[in-house]
Amino acid sequence: MPEGPADLIETEYEIGQDNIQTRIGPFGVDIHNPVFMVSGLTIIAFVVFTLALQSEAEAIFGWLRPAITSTFDWFFLGAANLFVLLCLVLIVTPLGSVRLGGRDATPDYSYSGWFAMLFAAGMGIGLMFFGVSEPISHYSSSVAEGAGSPDSWAPLAGAPGDPAEARRLGMAATIFHWGLHPWAIYAVVALALALFSYNKGLPLSFRSIFYPVFGERVWGWTGHVIDVLAVFATLFGLATSLGFGAEQANAGLNHLFGLPVTDASKVLLITGITAIALISVVAGLDAGVKRLSEINMILAALLLLFIVAVGPTVAILTGFVNNLIAYAEYLPALSNPFGRDDANFSQGWTSFYWAWWISWSPFVGMFIARVSRGRTVREFMICVLLIPSIVSVFWMTAFGGTAISQIVNDGYQAVVDASLELKLFVMLEALPLAAITSFIGITLVIVFFVTSSDSGSLVIDTITAGGKVDAPVPQRVFWAVFEGLVAIALLLGGGLGALQAAAVSTGLPFTIVLLLGCYALIKGLRAEPR
Repeated sequence: MPEGPADLIETEYEIGQDNIQTRIGPFGVDIHNPVFMVSGLTIIAFVVFTLALQSEAEAIFGWLRPAITSTFDWFFLGAANLFVLLCLVLIVTPLGSVRLGGRDATPDYSYSGWFAMLFAAGMGIGLMFFGVSEPISHYSSSVAEGAGSPDSWAPLAGAPGDPAEARRLGMAATIFHWGLHPWAIYAVVALALALFSYNKGLPLSFRSIFYPVFGERVWGWTGHVIDVLAVFATLFGLATSLGFGAEQANAGLNHLFGLPVTDASKVLLITGITAIALISVVAGLDAGVKRLSEINMILAALLLLFIVAVGPTVAILTGFVNNLIAYAEYLPALSNPFGRDDANFSQGWTSFYWAWWISWSPFVGMFIARVSRGRTVREFMICVLLIPSIVSVFWMTAFGGTAISQIVNDGYQAVVDASLELKLFVMLEALPLAAITSFIGITLVIVFFVTSSDSGSLVIDTITAGGKVDAPVPQRVFWAVFEGLVAIALLLGGGLGALQAAAVSTGLPFTIVLLLGCYALIKGLRAEPR
């Protein structure tokens, strides 16, 4: 059989892989020069600087996020739209029949185990933090501002004070941020990593995606820069989520048990949860991450079913369909990257979200790739893009819809007045068994925290070990520890604003990398037998 494009990639990789230099260093660390050294030393320097000069760091972070989102909002929105379109095209074209791992590959995990790991790694902390707070924020903004306000997204809405339309648009805007667009970002990265690793025989490293573009240069400094950027994006995107989780866990523990909401409490929480994550990291993917993910999925499903059962059940079930219709109706306006006059929404919400998802994409994408061997591209895209989006819609409808119903029907103002991290627990307080469900909510945040931390450690470990999936345990421990330290440094150096600035600043350059990766992905898929 004549040599095809896929064979060519594998053959040339056999020549180029010697340029990826790894060696066992002190304390059993599998050093991939220079990726491990550059990224590791830079992260250490960042932590030291932020902790030593907290006021200066706070000023920098306070300027950084609005500067980036106000300047590049059109770029983030346009890029995210392209990722969604690419995913939908792959579902309906013949390229969807390509199987990850080759034509005879079989899945490594059942659907239940696969879905559990997808959700636990992908959006767990975010759904807990924003499930109540974001729908209320958008609803309240629309009711208060109405049409024509430059500081809200209300130009898309009807007249001020229209609760019905405000509810529809509030849920549509929330779903926009947690539906197709973020999962498309994850899906593109995960598919590209899986394709070039399982089908082309390249290392499970971000540089491998760009072999069709740069050729042998991916084994040199071009590839080093790509992998270092992937490490930074993963670490800071993950630190943002860990910071949100620490804020919400602290608020919940204060609400239930009176634990003070202080920087010291948050640092202790991050330290304790990082210690738990270390145990899971040492146990490995199947024994640690998979088991914790499945436990968390069961707890999340129970809490969701409880909300549906004791909350406004009919409104939730009918609202699910109505919210999907509203999402489809408002999607063109919400995703339009040009001519926006809703600065707070497009820059303060959407641009930050897309940058956050993009900074998370190396982490979530590589994790999804590691557990997705044996799936066809079409099966992969449907499961990673459409099914999680639908579940996210139902989650937001149940939690956010219940909170809005409490406001509209019961005049429950406390949930409006509560801080973002406390809104979930205040909403639960108005329902039966509040102490139990709030405790489950805190447990979910903590376990999502753990699964995100240990999953992220495994991913960064793989990148800095040159694509090896079985790098030494001390290296995993190193990255797990520094994930916690970065989250602590950012919280102390500016709070949630600093966390968001870190995600945005790494998301911007990585958006360019992902757009180039889309071209490489299409080129790689076209070379595959179908």
